[in-house]
Amino acid sequence: MGLIRPAAGLRGSRDRTSRRDPDSALLVRLRAGEEQAFVELVSRYHASLVRLARTYVASSAVAEEVAQDTWLAVLRGLEGFAGRSSFRTWLLQILVNRASSTGVREHRSIPIADAGPAVDASRFDSSGAWMAPPQHWVEDSDDRLSAAALAAPITMALDKLPARQREVVLLRDVDGLSGREVSEVLKISEANQRVLLHRSRSRLRHAIEAELGGP
Repeated sequence: MGLIRPAAGLRGSRDRTSRRDPDSALLVRLRAGEEQAFVELVSRYHASLVRLARTYVASSAVAEEVAQDTWLAVLRGLEGFAGRSSFRTWLLQILVNRASSTGVREHRSIPIADAGPAVDASRFDSSGAWMAPPQHWVEDSDDRLSAAALAAPITMALDKLPARQREVVLLRDVDGLSGREVSEVLKISEANQRVLLHRSRSRLRHAIEAELGGP
């Protein structure tokens, strides 16, 4: 690929990051010009990029274009990546910048206290987990809880979420980012992230419970 060798000042920061970044070995290989390392990174993260981009743009085709543009930006900017955050966080930040700059979605600043009922907060503990599972969840799980049956209502519920709530819940519960990482990617406070996550999880639980015949 003809990649430029890292400057000494950046190398020390990268060495520190490599001890904690699960992608560090692939980055070393990529900087050495190994194309297969890039293929592996794309395989690892491309679906997440498209999924997140889709919360900003009007179609899956545009989301795919944004994701492709993000990978090009990664190749161009790799030597400037100093490793102060994980590669995944940096990658998603690039995606968010690219997606938001398309201008397809105009009203991205959604008030936290948006309208619409959430599941009663008393039904969850302080971490947001169920105090008790939805009705029929345990006893009928083998018969009623199937991915095929729940896929449609969950997808519909996701589509109805305000954009920022959808971004947060996808990053946390689908892509497995920590609250701190989500805050870095979306440039929001951790408190804001927690509130958005609670509201989005509540609405999704409501959709699941409705499908299972709960209260």
